[in-house]
Amino acid sequence: MRKSKYVILLGDGMPDFLIPERDNKTPLMMAKTPNLDFLAREGTAGSVSNTPSGYEPGSDVTNMEILGFDVPQCYTGRAPLEASAMGVDLAEGDIAFRCNLVSLRPVADGVLMEDFSAGHIETEDAKELIATLNKELGDNKISFHPGVSYRHLMVWKGGDDKLKLTPPHDISDQNIREHLPQSDFLKQLMGEAQMVLKNHPVNKKRKSEGKKEANSVWFWGQGAAPTMPAFKDVHGLNGAVITAVDLMRGIATCGKMEVIDVPGATGWIDTNYEGKANACLDALKRVDFVYLHVESPDEAGHAGSLDYKVRAIEDFDAKVVGPVVEGLKAMGDFRVMALSDHPTPLAIKTHTTDKVPFAIYPKLTGEGAESFDERILDSSPLTFDRGIELSEYFIEGQR
Repeated sequence: MRKSKYVILLGDGMPDFLIPERDNKTPLMMAKTPNLDFLAREGTAGSVSNTPSGYEPGSDVTNMEILGFDVPQCYTGRAPLEASAMGVDLAEGDIAFRCNLVSLRPVADGVLMEDFSAGHIETEDAKELIATLNKELGDNKISFHPGVSYRHLMVWKGGDDKLKLTPPHDISDQNIREHLPQSDFLKQLMGEAQMVLKNHPVNKKRKSEGKKEANSVWFWGQGAAPTMPAFKDVHGLNGAVITAVDLMRGIATCGKMEVIDVPGATGWIDTNYEGKANACLDALKRVDFVYLHVESPDEAGHAGSLDYKVRAIEDFDAKVVGPVVEGLKAMGDFRVMALSDHPTPLAIKTHTTDKVPFAIYPKLTGEGAESFDERILDSSPLTFDRGIELSEYFIEGQR
């Protein structure tokens, strides 16, 4: 049976591998999560694979699936989704590329990807760097567009959307030699960007402050403009998305969902969790469905920081899950689901295609679980091979 209000609480990248040095526990098992545990115990617990066969486990395809968008039918790449969020219109033949500001470090046998986020560079610093790159390197073929923190765009008119490019967060602390783009044009553009960035006043200032320098760009996630159905046409609901990252804003924009910006939402462990929870409850006064996305566990996974990941999960539980569920109880007729889009294990600092646990409250079919963590994958017989199938189950209340 359908409800009047729906909320999905998405803790990006929370699941992980068992850590032998920590009694074979994962960050989810270590973290204090009474509110997630309540949803699992009193609701319906199960597992889902949000990565369709043949696709990489990126946050783009996994979150699209959870929202009910059929990835094989409408996905063209990550960068064009972010372009939509940033108001960058892609004409026919335009190919958008994600353009990370990164920190590279020379070593004896090559160059390492020292930090895919340039030390989580502040947006103000990043915008100045991207503006200079566009001034020095932009022309009628190439343009650079500023985003948030290290996440930016490059648009190449007549570019190649079939190139195999590696996300920089997949090669943390690795030699970039085997991962450089198989495109002489892109390699040349990277080299030119490095020369511009090398002596930029922003990087000189960052070095003097003991911060990591953004000494290179890294291109990936390319694609042409997507064609997606409206979320309301998929589910018959008015929807809104709360997030700190342009990727999720882009999915919302392409799906004609309301995008809610929360002051202080950063995508890192210092994000404004309380503001997101309050914005969710406020939005439910005017929409049927809210997708509240929290990036910080994923970023901690990419950074390989156990302490940060446990902290991010506990903050998500205490400052988002708890307040939102309590607020929903006061509204009466609702359904809420907590889950992740994919694992981001600390040991490898990148995403995997493994299934993730979910919990839906109030209870639907099936049984609950003692706690919200990876043990649900083995204990619950309720499982879905596609996120789009779970999306339908969540909205309709039956398989």
